[in-house]
Order: sequence, then structure tokens, then C-alpha cells
Amino acid sequence: MSKTSNAMPLGLLQARWRQLATREKTFLASALALIVLALLWQLVLSPSLQTLRTSTAQATALDAQIQHMQSLQNQASSLQRQAPLAYDEALRALNLSAKQTLAATAQVNVVADRANVTLQAANADALAQWLGQARLNARSAPLEARLTRNTTPTGATWTGSLVMSLPPR
Repeated sequence: MSKTSNAMPLGLLQARWRQLATREKTFLASALALIVLALLWQLVLSPSLQTLRTSTAQATALDAQIQHMQSLQNQASSLQRQAPLAYDEALRALNLSAKQTLAATAQVNVVADRANVTLQAANADALAQWLGQARLNARSAPLEARLTRNTTPTGATWTGSLVMSLPPR
């Protein structure tokens, strides 16, 4: 039953096709070819060309990311190779870098193996530089941070406190 119902519309189409004039057959074939070409373009060629157009920019961005990651890896390796500092040396380095970089905007108080750093309107760039110096020179990293960002006409400043690690005594 399904063979005859499926064959019937196909047979009707074939009969209708034979009845068409050559000009109509050419027009329908051209329209069908145009539809197939449009679908081929939309589904196959256009996405491939778009990928090809953006591949150079994506490769450049990926290269930059790889270089940044390798830089971070080299930095981590050099930090791991550094000899540990004694408590007094680390504290001295932390205080010195705070005085040089943050000046009067920071106050360092030591409690056991932690340094509490209180910031008052510290310049954002100076704070970032100081954190890098604290990590490299004093081998100290922030354990806690309670900071508030303030925006001023001269740039962003930070107010709050940081708890920095120190080596055990």
C-alpha cells in the first residue's frame, strides 16, 4: 500500500514534467540549480571563508596568549628556584618596599608571621608595583584583602587593609 501511494505522486510529477515545454523545463532546472547553489554557499562555503578571514587574527591572539603564559611560567619557575628568606630579611624587605613604593599611604604592623598593611588612598599603580616587589623581594603574598576602590580626578586609589604572609620565625 505504501509503495503505490509513494509511487503515485512521483508518477504524477514525472507525467507533469513531460507535459512542460522545453522553456519551462529550463526555467525550473535553472531555479533548482540556483537554490542548490545558494544552499551550498550558505551551508558549506560561507562558514569556511569566514573562518579563513578570521584565522590570522585568531592566530595572533593565541600567540600573544602563549607568550604571556610562557612568561608567567618562567616567572613561577624563577620564584620556585629562589632561596627562602629568613623572617627578619623578609620583614625588612617588605617594610623597605612599602616605604619606597607606597610612602605615607601605607602602614605595616607585624603580628606573628603576618604583616597587616593598612592603606590610605594608595595609588593603584604603586600598589600593583608594591605587590610585585613584596612577592619577589620579601617572598610575601597577600592572604587577605579588604580594599575599597576610590576614583579621583588623578586616577584610582585604594583604601583598606591587606594581610601579607611572612616566613615563620
